[in-house]
Amino acid sequence: MPKITALLHTFDDAARLGRALDSLRPCDQILVVDHASRDATRKVARQHGAQVIRAVPGVEGGAYAIDADHDWILCLLPSEALSEALEASLLEWKQGDPDEFLGFAVNLREETEDGWRNLPPETRLVNRTVVVWDGPLPPPGSFTHALAGDLLRFRNP
Repeated sequence: MPKITALLHTFDDAARLGRALDSLRPCDQILVVDHASRDATRKVARQHGAQVIRAVPGVEGGAYAIDADHDWILCLLPSEALSEALEASLLEWKQGDPDEFLGFAVNLREETEDGWRNLPPETRLVNRTVVVWDGPLPPPGSFTHALAGDLLRFRNP
């Protein structure tokens, strides 16, 4: 059974981080890379059971996947949370055999002033042993398959 490490990059995200961390029940480890927050971000992360690493200036976001305990990395932003359907999809996926895949895309829904809008799917779950990336999120790839459910991006904390 594969295990998942959630990887989030933060900077002064204390007001919104709890919602993101609460949605990560399918993950076996939560790794928060903090980029010198001046608020209670690190405290909030620890209160939710996350392991907190201080970012090193000049180190690319994807490089922190090396600090994960597991090969499968789920990347999200502090302003995002897994829908219940995506949580269920991840739990079901963990029961299967993911070795044939390099990564998975998820559908994005973004909150706006006028309601919710659908965005194109993004690669968010990858096997760190075969996918390397620079920024905080994995690169788009044609190698991905879509998981059911949505990743919700909130406008306000």
